[in-house]
Order: sequence, then structure tokens, then C-alpha cells
Amino acid sequence: MPDKIRQDQQYIACLTDFVREAYGLEAISIVPAKRGYYGETWRLNTEKNCYFLKLDYSSQHQVKYRNSLEVVEYLCASGIDFISRIIKTRADNLFSIFNSAVLCVFNWFDGDNIETDETKIPEYTLLSRIYPLTRPGFEIPSAEFSDERANNFYAQWKQLQVEPPSEENNSILATFKQHQEVLGHYADRLKYFSEICRNGKPRFYITHGDAGGNLMIGNGQYCIVDWDEVMYAPLERDAWFMCCYEWALKAFRDALRQNSITDQLRPECLAFYCYHMFFLYLGEFMNDFTLSGKKQEIENYFNCWIMERMKFADSVI
Repeated sequence: MPDKIRQDQQYIACLTDFVREAYGLEAISIVPAKRGYYGETWRLNTEKNCYFLKLDYSSQHQVKYRNSLEVVEYLCASGIDFISRIIKTRADNLFSIFNSAVLCVFNWFDGDNIETDETKIPEYTLLSRIYPLTRPGFEIPSAEFSDERANNFYAQWKQLQVEPPSEENNSILATFKQHQEVLGHYADRLKYFSEICRNGKPRFYITHGDAGGNLMIGNGQYCIVDWDEVMYAPLERDAWFMCCYEWALKAFRDALRQNSITDQLRPECLAFYCYHMFFLYLGEFMNDFTLSGKKQEIENYFNCWIMERMKFADSVI
């Protein structure tokens, strides 16, 4: 259902009526909240409090979203105070179903999404408070060390070659042809480090996957939001983004040590995540085979921030 239809007055009235019935929250206003990559988000104001509503209409993503809520509830119950608490339904459920969407209501955190070099130390400090709380039993994914992301990308590339030709598609194919050698090199390296990491059997923790991109700051407080992609994975899943900076790796190690975590960051696992994420992001560009408006994004990708991480990964033996 397109956003322009979801956000008309009839839709908003149905949504607020549903929230009143399911949650007992009487809205005095509701406005779109531009937060989150997946889903439709709203800020709902009552006389006393503000709430964050997130609705996920994606059938492919709903299971992750729904299952992540148990982790959020567990972490908050364990004393973690930098995650927005879930507001349960009147029936004591963590989520509800509105139309075909999974809907969850959270306490509103009044802040801005900020990510700079200076925010890395508090980010790592917060994450390191979560790792010791790891326990099995949640229905969330566990990391798999494989070269699947590269294989998926090559399948998408092959599919694009048989699509009806267009100026944009031809330009994208030319970009991939231009970078064919480096793409093959990255794919080979991903397979190589997949095998090393599988054999190394690193310890898995509850990881966020993109805490830096979801760190909210307001009134001197921090909040890590959007736990949809929570996963049992090695620490490197949260550390790889800044792996090309020694100061950042030191800050991550210091945060681990302060929370009595003895596991060390392994260069080979950091390298795996660099190659893995390179193909994951590239594959996301390719998900829509019409590729309308993506020509420039894909061309720029081979000169963007991730290339510093790829240099680091290439340096790992």
C-alpha cells in the first residue's frame, strides 16, 4: 500500500482508533516520524506522553521485526535503559496487527540520529553492556559465514543482462564491467574468510548490526533504536564499520575490557564482514531490477566510504 494512501485522513483515523482500542492510548495528535529504514513510522501524542509507532508491511521483513521485540523486552527487563521500552497491548502482547502490518508501540525518545567519530565511544560503551546479557533461545538469526551475498549479487547481475535494455541498465552494466576484476577479487576474499571464520568458531553475542546508524542523542542521553536486525553473531558484526581506524578498534577493545569481555576482535572476522557487507549493500541497490534512479548511486558506490574498509580487508592475510 503506497505511503500516500496510508497517510490520508481516513487511514490516520483508522490507525488512531485502532491504537485507542488495542492499547488504550487516546491520541491528541499523530504525525509521521522520519525514523527507520523499514516500515512506516509515526509519533503519537497523548495528553501525558509521546509514543513511537512502527508498522511493518513487508512480508519478508515482518518475522525479523516481530521476533526482535522479545529481545528488546528482555534487554529492558535486564536493566538496559538506553533502548525504548515497548508499550504492550491491553491483551499484554508485544505487538498487534493493523491491516496487514505488524505494529509495535514504543516510548518516544526525543533526540536526533547523530553519528560522528565522537559518538563511537558511547556507542561501543552501550553495546558492551549488552553483550554480557547474551543468552540462547530467542528466535532471531544466527550469523552464517558464507559467500551467499556475493553469489546473490552475481545472480542479480546476470538477471540484469537479460532485462530489456535501457540507457540506465546499460550504464549500470558498464559500471560492473569496469569493476569486474575488483568484484571478483572481493568475492574470492569473501569465500576465503568465510571458511576461516567457520573453522574458527567465534563466540556469538546479541548484536545490533548498525548501532552507529541508529544512535539517538537528546538532552545528554543516548538511545539505540531499530533492533529489527538483531542477530546472534561475533563482536565483529558491530565493530567492522570503523575497522580501518585503529583508534576506533582500540575504543571498541577498551569498552569490551571495561565490561569484562575477554574475547578479542579478530582481523579475519573483521575482513569477512567488510566483504560481506560490501555485497549486501550492493545487492540492496539491485533489488529493484527497474533500477530507476540508481545509476548514479551504483557508480558512486565504488568511490564511497566503504572503500576504506575494503582497503583494510585487503590488508588482512
